Amino acid sequence: MEITPTLKDYDYHLPEAFIAKFPLKKRDASKLLHYENGKIQHFHFWDLPAILPANTHLVFNDTKVIPARLHFRKSTGAAIELFLLTPLRPSTLIPQSMQSHGPVVWECMVGNLKRWKEGEEIECVIPVNQKNVLLRAKLLSKDTKEVEFRWEPAELTFASIVEASGEVPLPPYLNRKANDTDKLRYQTVYSKTQGAVAAPTAGLHFTENTLSEIKKRKITLHYLTLHVGAGTFLPIKHQNILDHPMHREQMVFSKENIANLCSTKGNIVAVGTTSLRSLESLYWYGVKLISGTNTEFHVDKLEPYTGNEKNISKEKSFEAILSHLESTNQTYLIGTTEIFIFPGYRFRVCNGLVTNFHQPCSTLILLIAAFTHQQWREIYEEALNKEYRFLSYGDSSLLWNNKRYQ
Repeated sequence: MEITPTLKDYDYHLPEAFIAKFPLKKRDASKLLHYENGKIQHFHFWDLPAILPANTHLVFNDTKVIPARLHFRKSTGAAIELFLLTPLRPSTLIPQSMQSHGPVVWECMVGNLKRWKEGEEIECVIPVNQKNVLLRAKLLSKDTKEVEFRWEPAELTFASIVEASGEVPLPPYLNRKANDTDKLRYQTVYSKTQGAVAAPTAGLHFTENTLSEIKKRKITLHYLTLHVGAGTFLPIKHQNILDHPMHREQMVFSKENIANLCSTKGNIVAVGTTSLRSLESLYWYGVKLISGTNTEFHVDKLEPYTGNEKNISKEKSFEAILSHLESTNQTYLIGTTEIFIFPGYRFRVCNGLVTNFHQPCSTLILLIAAFTHQQWREIYEEALNKEYRFLSYGDSSLLWNNKRYQ
């Protein structure tokens, strides 16, 4: 395996003017760059249904962004901002924590932490369903940033509290506050399962009409869930990229998902890097089950580079997972991944990718470099020359990897 671990090789100049600060008026009016076998073509996103070849399977991430920024003000006037990261108690599973009626504990990023004492409780009053709700937050630990939330009346779920009081967590590079438009547009039209603090932005271009046109072409649609974490924006600070600590994200697959993947033939196109990371992580979980080493569904960041898979096909991997679910009488598979995809990675599941244009020196640029066999620079230079809009609210691309490892 050839690895190019030097960060400077994945840098490029992104002028501020090319960063899309706001969404287009129409989701599918964005540009679409099509790359295959070294050839680049330019379309609009509404052309996607006609571009996709027959016998294609699109895989979407149906996670729903939660308004993860909560604002409090102490009696002294000091403002405290809490950014929900990971649930800790009573469950580490995001859907269960969001539906909790009792106190919940989350790991948070804390703005103005120096003004908040450990053990101190702060509160705010928020309107929910025409009622005033008292929300309390207590800092349990300054070191781990553990925060306990309580509210009255307790019959409300934490999800309803967050929906009423939280702010949409826009990416830091947009450098602006969220507005009413963002509540709708920083969310895919097919979002379903609450828990992400960042949108799976490749899906922001899809409209109900686009999805309908895709179905008419008998292209199948599949849905999984990966709750995108704030770590997706964490910049790489080490020249040796292997030293970068990858963030852990939670994934959910249904038994039906995996049964479909077992029988799927043809192109598997991931809508977004989150869907791709999920599918590739699922493959590695099947490898673990086949090898008998571990039944925990967690993929470490460098696990794919150990050479332990012994040329196991994706079909055999997914069949092993399906067998495991049947033998343990499970209908859903929940796990976590820290998978780090960079040049040298051999893709086992996906040979197509719908994705936006990503930040320089980011983990996502490394993933694109791996997927395009180091042709990312030519693709990005072409996009800049054609004045594509970059990052979360920017334009889209359809990339093909015709050397998927079989």
